[in-house]
Amino acid sequence: MAYSIVVSLGKRQLYLLDDRKVIKTYPVGIGKILTETPSGTFRIINKAPNPGGPFGAMWMGLNKPHYGIHGTNDPQSIGKQVSHGCIRMYNPDVLELSRIVPVGTTVTIRPV
Repeated sequence: MAYSIVVSLGKRQLYLLDDRKVIKTYPVGIGKILTETPSGTFRIINKAPNPGGPFGAMWMGLNKPHYGIHGTNDPQSIGKQVSHGCIRMYNPDVLELSRIVPVGTTVTIRPV
């Protein structure tokens, strides 16, 4: 299994791929205009269950400091441009994703 993640900022979707084939799609919240989610290729470097505060049920940090994929305590924010640059997911979704992908997984964030 060679998992990877692609995030479409324009579509506000996160795609889980296995050997370059999409196997799951999740809706996400992204960074607002002043604190946009960065485009590029990153890696998941750590996981922290129940990080507290606005990060919901799981934090998966990227190798870009202060950025990650995480749950939310505000489910109405999913699908919107509201974060400080992180990728927000529904808590059940981020828990499911964190069980599937290992630390080291590639995360490609695209503008479209």
